[in-house]
Amino acid sequence: QVQLVESGGGLVQAGGSLRLSCAASGRTFSSTAVAWFRQTPGKEREFVVAISWSGSPTRYADSVKGRFTISRDNAKNMVYLQMNSLKPEDTAVYYCAARGGRTVVTATEYDYWGQGTQVTVSS
Repeated sequence: QVQLVESGGGLVQAGGSLRLSCAASGRTFSSTAVAWFRQTPGKEREFVVAISWSGSPTRYADSVKGRFTISRDNAKNMVYLQMNSLKPEDTAVYYCAARGGRTVVTATEYDYWGQGTQVTVSS
C-alpha cells in the first residue's frame, strides 16, 4: 500500500512558477513509478509527467515539455513537480499517482492516488 498527499498548489500569474510536492508513505514507494495527472471540470484526467522508480527515465506530455520538471527523492519518499512558465491552460487539479512497474501514461493503470491540489493560473 502507498498513500499519497499532494501540496504546493495555489494561484499564480501567467509566466510564474509553482512547485508541487507529493509525499508518500508505504514501504514499497521506492519501487513505484510515479506520475502527475491533471483534471479540469467535465474532462478526463490528463497525463502530465511520469518518473520511474530510479528517477530515469521520465516521460512528459508535449504540452509541458521544457516547462515542467519532475524529480524524486526516495530517501524522503517525495516526488516534486517544478512548473515554470505557467499558462492559463495549466489551470487544473493536479493529482499524484503511483504504480508498481514501469511508467505509463494511462490513468487507469495507476493503483494509488492522492486527493489532488488546485493550481490556478491567471492571465
